[in-house]
Amino acid sequence: MILEFQNVSGKSKGFCLSNVSFAVEEGYLVGITGKNGAGKSTLLRYILDADSNYDGEILINGMNIRDHHAKIQNQIGYVADENVFFRAHTARENAELLSVFYEKWHMELFLTMMKKMEVPLSEKIDDLSRGEFLKFQMAFAMAHEAKLYLIDEATGGMDPIFRKEFFRLLHQILEKEDTSILMVTHIEDEVEMQMDYAGVMENGRMISFGEVGIENESGKRI
Repeated sequence: MILEFQNVSGKSKGFCLSNVSFAVEEGYLVGITGKNGAGKSTLLRYILDADSNYDGEILINGMNIRDHHAKIQNQIGYVADENVFFRAHTARENAELLSVFYEKWHMELFLTMMKKMEVPLSEKIDDLSRGEFLKFQMAFAMAHEAKLYLIDEATGGMDPIFRKEFFRLLHQILEKEDTSILMVTHIEDEVEMQMDYAGVMENGRMISFGEVGIENESGKRI
């Protein structure tokens, strides 16, 4: 398993998780859905924030995230509107400045993907469109050989053409060996149409999780 939550409970800035357990296998696009405040983004914060306080265990490729946080972050690609970069610097400058923090970095791959996705290298991050910023983050994650992509509510407000293009890129990423994507979204249609596995959260609990289109224990189809 590339990602495992084992009985994770805790509170984070007013949001909570209660006994959450699920696992993400390699090679799959997994969606977590639920209403605002259900705990979807809290899942991601517990993975990303070294100071997260929770009970239970979170494992990445079998490694406990508490014990190997810095090493594990090298394997994670985070994509979100609020993702932190040097916003007054260009996309190329961000790649040059931040690449030193990763064990593996392939500048040629970054430049190739930016060109392929038609994202300008010489524009400041603040001057990129929302779509360009998301593509920049995908290229950045690919350049440091991310194994687990965490995508936080990225498709809200996307026009239908760009949304189709975005999911096509995600499926291309999954063609790479040992790569998985965990995406949180409040758009239920995306889960039914795009995801391999899906979980539904409610009040900090994972009330269902399984293969999309397969009936869960309560007889409901995910």
